[in-house]
Amino acid sequence: MTRTIVVGPLFEDVWPLAADHLRELWAERGAVELRRLDETPDRLVDVLDEPGDVTELAALGAPVTEADAERLSALESAFVMTDSMYAVDAEAHERLAERGVAVHDHTDEGFWAQSVAEFGLGLTIDALRQIPQKHAGMIDSHDPWDLEQLDNEVPGANGHQFADDPAFTNGTVAGTRVRVAGVGNIGSTYADAVASLGADVAAYDPYADEPCFHRSGADRVLSLDDLVADAEVFAPTVPLTDATEGLITADHVRALPEGCVVVLITRAGVIDMEAIRERVLADEIALAADVWDEEPLPLDDPLLDRHNVVHTPHIAGRTRDANESWAERLDAHFRAAE
Repeated sequence: MTRTIVVGPLFEDVWPLAADHLRELWAERGAVELRRLDETPDRLVDVLDEPGDVTELAALGAPVTEADAERLSALESAFVMTDSMYAVDAEAHERLAERGVAVHDHTDEGFWAQSVAEFGLGLTIDALRQIPQKHAGMIDSHDPWDLEQLDNEVPGANGHQFADDPAFTNGTVAGTRVRVAGVGNIGSTYADAVASLGADVAAYDPYADEPCFHRSGADRVLSLDDLVADAEVFAPTVPLTDATEGLITADHVRALPEGCVVVLITRAGVIDMEAIRERVLADEIALAADVWDEEPLPLDDPLLDRHNVVHTPHIAGRTRDANESWAERLDAHFRAAE
């Protein structure tokens, strides 16, 4: 009897470190076989030596057909993911469940919450202090070093080692009004992080219960209109679903106070990006974003290389830790069934 992990190239393109960590976890309970495939097979049994000996199966990017299910005669517990790297193969799970196999889900997206939230904290600090712009500026010029007030024609804009842009929210996270839309796995972790640094945090989420707000360290606000009204940093952290697409409207964006920093770390589709672009290009607000309305951004996109934009290429959730957490949460389902 064997525990078997079959991993296809589509899965490894999204979660390159997860399968190996799952093998390590399963090895703690006995023998485990890992089959890494160069291409997606038509049938799972074609890549297994003894299908009838498999008792636990994680098929990551490999199909389980009706014929496969019949030959997996000893199978007790399974997880199957094929077409989507974020959802189970519902048909395969139904087919296996009819044969008495315990099938597992992986719906909790907390596996990447810490990685995304910490990235959001980093983007927030980068935007408050314009760290990336200063880093890039030092390569080609000594201008970033020239901060003396005596040579500055705009009083209050510069001074010895003072280089923050007073046109936008700047300085420390502590004391800053951070407003968060959504206190799920990512939003609550981000809110808690900025609250621990002393930010004044408020959040809106009509679907969250009171413990979510307690965990986030945020005061509860009952409308988006009230949330954006006094935001110095605004972070919409809801996932992109049919219900949340365009949740933050152009009117909400236009209501953000001048100088506000908008932090985008989940999906750009939750906010009206046309309105964001308009206000950023008018120097009315600043933007710190890992997600975009077009990916990759065209190299001539006007948002690139601006003094009021911090940009990264949609990488917030893909750390080694997130890969390992993905495997650990799936392993927990199998251990519970056992």
